[in-house]
Amino acid sequence: MRLHAMFIASLIALLVPAAARAAESDAEVVRAFYDRVLSAAAAPDLPQRAATVLAADWRSFGNNDTAADLATFVRNVQGVGRIVPDLHWEVVEMTVAGDRYVVRGRATGTPAQPFMGVAPTGHSFDIMSIDIHTVRDGRIVRSYHVEDWAGAVRQLRAQ
Repeated sequence: MRLHAMFIASLIALLVPAAARAAESDAEVVRAFYDRVLSAAAAPDLPQRAATVLAADWRSFGNNDTAADLATFVRNVQGVGRIVPDLHWEVVEMTVAGDRYVVRGRATGTPAQPFMGVAPTGHSFDIMSIDIHTVRDGRIVRSYHVEDWAGAVRQLRAQ
């Protein structure tokens, strides 16, 4: 019995650091989504950047049950990048629950073209987002997200 307990303890000692390393690696993939993809909306190599962190069959769910695929997402982000060339996203807080990563994010930018019906004035916005990402095999496979775009419009109109 004592040998069995020692074996289990040894196995746990081996597996816990491996699981912690995997979770940290997956957390870096999530951070890279904000740093190398969303904050690079105007980058010409955005599709390649997205492919390093998003699975080929990744799906994005916004404010309804309709999912966007990777190609649609890249087109949408590139469109925003043309309108808001200095768009920047950051991870403010991240909570991990198994393979789910809940992120409170922050997006800032200054529209250079009309943005959601507001003419460009040189003023910026600073909004919050909440995202839930599922990570498997080192790639994000699904994302649910909500951004305060109405707040961005209010900020741009108030200035």
